[in-house]
Formats: sequence, C-alpha cells, structure tokens
Amino acid sequence: MSIDFELDDYGVAQITINRLERRNALDAEHYRALSEAWIRVRDDDAVRVAIITGAGDKAFCAGADLKSWVGREVALSELWLTQKDQILNRGLEVWKPIISAVNGACIGGGVTLMLATDIRVAVEGATFGLSEVKRGIVPANGGTQRIIKQLPYAVAMKMLLTGEGMDAETAQRWGLINDIVKADELIPRARAYARQIAANAPLAVQAAKELAVRADDMDLATGLRMEQLVNRILQGSEDSAIARAAFAEKQTPGFKGK
Repeated sequence: MSIDFELDDYGVAQITINRLERRNALDAEHYRALSEAWIRVRDDDAVRVAIITGAGDKAFCAGADLKSWVGREVALSELWLTQKDQILNRGLEVWKPIISAVNGACIGGGVTLMLATDIRVAVEGATFGLSEVKRGIVPANGGTQRIIKQLPYAVAMKMLLTGEGMDAETAQRWGLINDIVKADELIPRARAYARQIAANAPLAVQAAKELAVRADDMDLATGLRMEQLVNRILQGSEDSAIARAAFAEKQTPGFKGK
C-alpha cells in the first residue's frame, strides 16, 4: 500500500497509486501521500513531466475509498483548511505537464484526477464513470466543474446525472482521452509522450500550459497580452539562447530550464 514515485534521467516522474486490494481507491492516508507527490512534481526542478497510473491491470483509481470516508467524523473547522493536503484536481497549481496512463477502471475520483491531467492514454477495456449520485453525493475535487468544460453539455450531464459510465472508445470519440492501446503498450506510450515533452524547453512548456489553462478565466484581449508578456520574458532566458545556438549549429538543444 503506497503512492510510489520514480524519477528517470529524462526528468519523467511516474506516480503509481499502489493499493491493489482496494482497486487503487484512496483513503485519507493515500490522499495525503498523493498530495506530497504532486508537491514534489511542482517543486523539484529535476522533474519536467509526470505520469500518473495505477498498480495492476484492473483499475486506474476507483476514487475515494467510501468505507473510510462516509460517516467519518471531521471537525467543521477543516472545511476552511482549503490549502491542506492539496491535490492536483483540488486547486494545487502544477504547470508541469501531467499524463494519465489509465490501466483499467477509472471511477469517481479517478475520473476527477484524470480530468486535471493534460494528456490521457488508456488501455482497451478501460471504463470511465462518475457514479457519485448513486451514493448520495456529488463528484468532488472538480468532478462537476471540469467535466462540463471537457465534454459536450448533454454528454457531460448524462454522465453526471445518471451515474452511467462509458467505455474507452466512447471516451476517445468525445475527446476525453487521446489514445487507446494494448495493456503492454500503455506505459511505453505514456513515456513516449513524456520524453517528447521533456526534450522541449521546460519554462516554455510550463508557460504554455499555464496560459492555456488560464484562458478559461481571461477574455481574448487579456490572453493575447499575457502571451506577449510571457514571450518577452522567455526570449531573455538561457534556454532561448541555447535554442538559437542549437538551431544555427543544427544540433539538438540541451535545455536547462533557466
């Protein structure tokens, strides 16, 4: 039982939810450990891209472990500890790209976690569902907020209100995931995306992600102006000089993230 963290020489971190006996469902302890993993991704300059997956071949994440959460006594004051144990899908700002490698059932909190990632690869037979209304609750940590932005209205509302799931082919058709692969191709495909991204200029990659994500909250004129300002800053970076020199010499740039 753990949240496993591995970092390779390319700057690709792999986070694995390793709780096979509960279909990789998350209790308070595992949510806390996952929060620590996301904070490391955010703060460690050695990390350029992260992959999130689940252990085994049955489930990516079955969401919150309801047996450990429902009926749990929590002090009312915790409702205002909004920065405590922050996670990716509940407000933690991580501008490094995140790739979901969905290795099976992706349910409830598993879906809301995936919705907060940038590129999604799933195995054949993967399923996706927000079934919280069948349990008397709503999809939290962005479930009601992101799904309506990432799927057409009627598709999102059917998923939210009926609690019915969808298969990988349907999820891909609606743009919820990028690729469907065989099980033995899942991590290699995710790593291929990650290494392709990690080879790019880290500051530019993070800036591009932040600008795109914040576009929801900006009018077009403000967004265009932010692009100008960010590019002006990046043009003075060490990585920009490295890129110019590498282009002139027809070499592969070795970006430093500076």
